[in-house]
Order: sequence, then C-alpha cells, then structure tokens
Amino acid sequence: TVRRILTVAAAQLGPVARSDSRAHVVQRMLDLMQQASHHGCDLVVFPELALTTFFPRWYFEHQSEIDAFFEGEMPGPQTQPLFDAARELGIGFTLGYAELAHVDGRVRHFNTAITVHKNGHIVGKYRKIHLPGHAEHEPWRAFQHLEKRYFETGNLGFNVFRAFGGILGMAICNDRRWPETYRVMGLQGVEMILLGYHAPVHNPPAPEHDALSNFHNELVMQAGAYQNGSWVVGVAKAGTEEGVAQIGNSIIVAPSGEIVAACSTLGDELAIARCDIYETLQLNNTTFNFAKHREPQAYGLIVERKGAVPPPL
Repeated sequence: TVRRILTVAAAQLGPVARSDSRAHVVQRMLDLMQQASHHGCDLVVFPELALTTFFPRWYFEHQSEIDAFFEGEMPGPQTQPLFDAARELGIGFTLGYAELAHVDGRVRHFNTAITVHKNGHIVGKYRKIHLPGHAEHEPWRAFQHLEKRYFETGNLGFNVFRAFGGILGMAICNDRRWPETYRVMGLQGVEMILLGYHAPVHNPPAPEHDALSNFHNELVMQAGAYQNGSWVVGVAKAGTEEGVAQIGNSIIVAPSGEIVAACSTLGDELAIARCDIYETLQLNNTTFNFAKHREPQAYGLIVERKGAVPPPL
C-alpha cells in the first residue's frame, strides 16, 4: 500500500487589535510559515478573517468603514509576501479573509478562504455559507456579531479540489456546526477539510452554553471527520481580542475522529501532524462505504416531510 503523507500545521493566531496593520499581521503569519517549514510541513492553515480584527463585533453605519477590512484583490500588495514565502519555502497555506468581489458589475462581500499551493498559485477558493449572528444592531449585546449584515451567503458551494496529493475541501467557522458541510464534501470523496474559525467564548443568546464552548468545538469536528472518513484541520483566532474572549482549541482530527494534534495556548502557535491520507481510504472502504451501506432512498420521505405539518395524533 502506498502511503500518502501530508504534513500539516494548524497555525493558530492570537488576538489582532483593531489598530494592527496588515503588515504587522502578515509578519506574524510569515513567522509561523518559517517555523512550519523548519518542521517539514507541506501546508499551513490559518484562521478565519486572519488579516484583521474580527470586525463584525462592531456596528458600523458607513460602508467605507466596513470596506476597510476587506481585500479587493488576492494577492494584493500587503498579502503578496505570503505568496512569495510559499514559493521560497516550498510550503502551501490556507488563508481566511474578507473578500470584496466585483461580480456581474456590482460589488459583493464574502467571508472567504483560499488555499495556495507551494508554487504560490491559488488552487482552491471557498465563500462561507452558514453565516451566524444577526443583521441589525442589537445594543443589548456585550458585543455584536453582524456577519449577516456585512457578508453575503457564499455562492461557490462546498467544492473539493485536488492538491498536495489529496482531495481537499474548505469550510469556515459556523460551517463546522452543520453536518451538511462535511457530508456534501464527503460525497465528493474529500480526504482533508481545512477549516478556520473565530468563536467567542460568550454566546449572548445562549449563555448557558459558554462553559461548553471547547467541548462543542471538538465535538462537531470529530463527528464530521469520523462520519465522512476525512481529516479535519480546525484553526482558531484565539485569546482576548478587543475585550472579547475567544476560544483557541485549534485541533487536527484524524478520520478515526481522534484528535492527533492540538494547540495549548491562546496565542500564535503551531499544532503539527503527519496526516496519512491512506487512512481516509481505509474508513471509506469499510464502515463508511457510502456506495455499499448508505441508503438515502430509504429516508427520502422523511427529508421531504421536514417542516411539513405533522399528522394528527
């Protein structure tokens, strides 16, 4: 059996202040890429919205204030050093950022992730589908979560792409909570899902869940990995950022559902794992052999009735 080893670094970032420049943040990322290169990594995965502070926590009235957090091109002058480093070090990376896109003659705003190969070329792109939070200012909150106001729902679907010797896919933050995220890619034979997130410890609408933040974070990624026979690389923006505590808990999960690497701090840190892509084949040929064991036609009626008026008792 030919083993396919992909050495991956989950590159957790600590807080990014609102006053931090792109250049400052990019330098921190370059430092992590250098470290990952020394450890023989093939791929470095950065968090969601890695280049700036998490701006949806504030309510802005003027679009120009919002657009200042977005990237109009990728790479641009401030992010070009990451692409240069990929070529020089021979190491790929996945980057989450706010994308200002010009589509069909109008400007659109997406929460986006790209994967860049060792040659500095973009090989995969994803736009966040499951936007959490709210669309209108809610002053009662300790902080806002206005992703529904500042971003549009992603329009690229959950696609997979071939790179680094495997079949890869991407997701962003709240996507990790939804089983469809993993299953749609699982049905396309995904072998590794690259997933950046940015999760506050405190959930204003459901504070009773605050103490379960890390448990739920691990639970959904471990379940998604196991049920779809895929590696999952989950990477956080962590620590107390502009007064808001964020979970870290960056992990790399094997297709078995086991956590094989994890960050232990709330700052800039690498968690590294040698990921044997062959493990996905083993699980998908046995327990989760979709072609042999999955029976969607048997529960099609249940799916069709979801949301319908239930029959009388």
